[in-house]
Amino acid sequence: MAKKTISKKAREELVRAIGERYRAGNRPEKLRILDEFVAVTGYHRKHAIRLLNSAGARARSKKPSVTRVYDDAVQEALVVLWEASDRVCGKRLKPLLPILVSALERHGHLQLDETVSAKVLSASAATIDRMLAGTRASIGRDGSTRSKAAPGIRRSIPVRTFADWKEPAPGYMEADLVAHGGESMEGSFLHSLVLTDIASGWTECVALVVRAGTLITEAMERLRTTMPFPLRGFDTDNGSEFINELVVAYCTEHGIEFTRSRPYRKNDQAWVEQKNGSVVRRLVGYRRLEGIAAAEVLSRLYAAARLFVNFFQPSFKLAEKKRVGSRVSKRYQLPQTPCARLLESEAVSEGMKERLKDVALHLDPLRLLDEIRTAQHQLVRLTEGDSVQTVSHPQSDLDQFLSGLATAWQDGEVRPTHRKIPKPRRDWRTRKDPFEAVWPGVCAWLDAEPDRTAKELFQRLQCEHPGAFPDGQLRTLQRRIKEWRIAAARKLVFAGQMRADESQTSFGGTCQ
Repeated sequence: MAKKTISKKAREELVRAIGERYRAGNRPEKLRILDEFVAVTGYHRKHAIRLLNSAGARARSKKPSVTRVYDDAVQEALVVLWEASDRVCGKRLKPLLPILVSALERHGHLQLDETVSAKVLSASAATIDRMLAGTRASIGRDGSTRSKAAPGIRRSIPVRTFADWKEPAPGYMEADLVAHGGESMEGSFLHSLVLTDIASGWTECVALVVRAGTLITEAMERLRTTMPFPLRGFDTDNGSEFINELVVAYCTEHGIEFTRSRPYRKNDQAWVEQKNGSVVRRLVGYRRLEGIAAAEVLSRLYAAARLFVNFFQPSFKLAEKKRVGSRVSKRYQLPQTPCARLLESEAVSEGMKERLKDVALHLDPLRLLDEIRTAQHQLVRLTEGDSVQTVSHPQSDLDQFLSGLATAWQDGEVRPTHRKIPKPRRDWRTRKDPFEAVWPGVCAWLDAEPDRTAKELFQRLQCEHPGAFPDGQLRTLQRRIKEWRIAAARKLVFAGQMRADESQTSFGGTCQ
């Protein structure tokens, strides 16, 4: 192909200039004109032939004038009707237009000119979508003007990684949500808001009916009044329930340092991720929880677990981490409860330390554990569809709970939320019994010769029914014959017992 040396406009003029001469010439002339045309324009030979043959038709044809059928008035009317329909798509709006126009005109909300009304009603679904495309694009995909603010809010929140924590004072907490959707994330279900203090490991859990920024701020407001230290820092992931204007404004108003982790880097929130498993999942399990009743039970569970975990559950804390090549060595501090770490902290006031000591002095860990188990039982009953009534904790129940601690290990898993759901006993066959047709004969052989082994009987079956019983079915016959022998032995035992009963009855009658 020759190099293109002339402009597109020049090539079009050349087509019009030599097209008529090309079509009127004989074969040798057409070949010579075609060779020159291809060499000058660089067109493919077949494409050049099509251009030269159609040059006359192109020259004679004129571009038709376009008359706009749907003007601005029709477009404005469609926008109004689209808004009145709650912004449905064109395919749904098309059949709705006659009903909607009639209803709006009947109530005096809309008065369309007859020409405009006729054009609106005659527009196809594709035309409606095309005329509304500009309006939809100007308001965003979902029609919300706030959706574009999320990236800006996220960029305004500084990022904090795991290595940035150093040695913070009590009050800098990581937060996360744990979903209780079970095996499905569809529909509405409960969430647990988990906050963990970096310095002490103090953990707070709050049951949320739904994921919402308003509930997050309400939980933060309540926790600020119950925690033994002020909330100084709030570090979250990049979820929309945390990264929104409401939470940012709340943290700014109360002087709380708001930070976030890097996207898809769970290790940036290693402290709270650990508590998600060791506290929340350990207490609640993985069942699906939904509804107000489940939220109330979960709140009671967290109320007891809050004191039990923070006052009676020692935890390790990383003291040093070194990397030598590909090997990472870690050194941990001695395990302590979060309360003990707060008592050793210089950032906690003496008055608060006295209050912590007083609370620890009056707490009964067994009663707390009993309340936890009771709430776990109630959660399990809720997931199984039963109604839950508030259960009191009388002394007798606590004594029974205490007496059962020594033997609780014999029952296996003691947490009701972690017990496996028992499967129904299988009492059906998945394959056809290969010995169903010949089993009466096998029973006759066993009655005649009960000492015969299953292998001998199987070989006899193979001889009488060639090709019907492969060698792999010997084990099946052995199990069937074993069951027959057990039933025969039981029959003999019961028969002997029945004869003894009869003899005793007759002997008693004789005495009488």
